[in-house]
Amino acid sequence: MLLTISTTARPATDLGFLLHKHPDKVQRFGQSFGEATVFYPEAGEQRCTAALLLDIDPVALARSRGKGSPDFSLSQYVNDRPYAASSLLAVALADVFRTARAGRCASRQELADTPLPLEIRLPALPCRGGPELAERLFAPLGWRVEAQPVLLDEGFPEWGESRYVRLALSGTVRLADALNHLYVLLPVLDDGKHYWIASDEIDKLIRAGGGWLRDHPERTMITRRYLGRRWAMARTALARLAELGDEPEERLAPAVSEEAAAEETAADEAAAAEAEAHAEAAEPETAEAEAAASEGAGVGKRKSLNLQRRIAVLETLEELGATSVIDLGCGQGELVGALLARPRFARVAGMDVSSMALTIAARKLKLDRMPDSKRDRLTLFQGALTYTDKRLSGYDAAVLMEVVEHVDPPRLAALEQVVFGHARPGHVLVTTPNIEYNVRYDFLTGLRHPDHRFEWTRAEFEAWAARVAGRYGYRVSVKPVGEPDPDLGPPTQMGVFVRD
Repeated sequence: MLLTISTTARPATDLGFLLHKHPDKVQRFGQSFGEATVFYPEAGEQRCTAALLLDIDPVALARSRGKGSPDFSLSQYVNDRPYAASSLLAVALADVFRTARAGRCASRQELADTPLPLEIRLPALPCRGGPELAERLFAPLGWRVEAQPVLLDEGFPEWGESRYVRLALSGTVRLADALNHLYVLLPVLDDGKHYWIASDEIDKLIRAGGGWLRDHPERTMITRRYLGRRWAMARTALARLAELGDEPEERLAPAVSEEAAAEETAADEAAAAEAEAHAEAAEPETAEAEAAASEGAGVGKRKSLNLQRRIAVLETLEELGATSVIDLGCGQGELVGALLARPRFARVAGMDVSSMALTIAARKLKLDRMPDSKRDRLTLFQGALTYTDKRLSGYDAAVLMEVVEHVDPPRLAALEQVVFGHARPGHVLVTTPNIEYNVRYDFLTGLRHPDHRFEWTRAEFEAWAARVAGRYGYRVSVKPVGEPDPDLGPPTQMGVFVRD
């Protein structure tokens, strides 16, 4: 990861005083996940540039993640963290430029208090929301923003844009403010952190953003994302921000739909369960991360969409008369547990690509203490939906609940062949988000989850379902899940496939 900070304030080498890093030296700072190096590619009277280079050691990163890390098992070694600016860079920046972030400079305090012409560049920045979001976050702080989207592959431009941007900021800003803007907004743009978010993150946010966040037009979204979409923590942070000025707290609170509020409640419940799981195991991929899709928040009285979806699947399975069910992409076992609670389902299986998710599922299901009568009904195993596997066959029904949207579109054909062509259960239930409904989630930018490869409109889902049904000898009907919007349809759609 690379971050450069340049100034043309003369003498430009005064940047070294402010950063407390001499332009003639290369300085290295050990981090638990690698090494940060500060050096100056140019240091003249008219222009000076300081560079922070963060070299990530993926093995050290995996070993240093403690009980609270949100990264799931596959991302321990294979991910974008060594290359793209994220919370890792924010943590290194906070450590290496600690005094500069505080706005202190014993020898040149008047310089530290003075806005300077600055240029900041980040060649690879994850930005869930695209260049427009970068503009919305940095422009109100006085920055001129140039955010260029990065193609997935320059050799294949038809593949479209990635979730990364090349970011260049320029403006006349106090250096301490510039560093604090980056410290807060880098993980906000990435929409994730590499460590578990505890209550002390509120204090960090207030310290870094107290001087500018209260008046930012996107303060609610910034607060929510920085705190990992934990609404209880976000409310506390927003209240504390309100106390910093005269603005009433109610004006800082977001207005949201009850549906969005219910989704947030589910997200907080999932977070609590995941935190408990960290006592014995590292964090797996969240099975129902969609519950955090909305940037709005509150405490709703309706059932969460997560729960409504599970109930709809269970009721449909009972209507179909299924007695043996396999949950494909079972995650941490929420649906598997609900199936086991109903004796009519004599055989229940859960398959997931993540071994760590299956470990957490076994723990949540209390597999080691499960009565033999129930344990004999259950099978958990690791597998991938894009490869034929004889263990997938022999069930009355298969469920893919919020799974297909995590598969790259070119690989959907393989999934279709495996499930509908090879396993060929009597019934297949597929649920997936309705992208048209996303506008009902306040502040949501992009898709509902950063791992979603796509999301379908109602027409696109119906067309896909009809094509698959026709090709593999099934009949299909599409049912709404969640309260439908009269114009946008339901938040989730479910295809019910019945083999001819």
